[in-house]
Amino acid sequence: MKPSNDLFLPLKGSDHKSKFLLTNREREVFELLVQDKTTKDIAQQLFISEKTVRNHISNVMQKLNVKGRSQAVVELIKLGEITI
Repeated sequence: MKPSNDLFLPLKGSDHKSKFLLTNREREVFELLVQDKTTKDIAQQLFISEKTVRNHISNVMQKLNVKGRSQAVVELIKLGEITI
């Protein structure tokens, strides 16, 4: 599914380019999380370690200033970054 333009956050300054809140890999991890996949499942599917999956989740939680995976998922859905 192709994201719409309202999912972009403007960069500061005169740069007119836009960027997503999440990296592609972070988005992949959270899209699998909302499909009720475990950390182990996600790691196997994406060919990365479970530690790397946890790091991606932690990075997103820091970006969103939330304390848990569930709260991160709720915020990402509200922001239109992921769908369920």
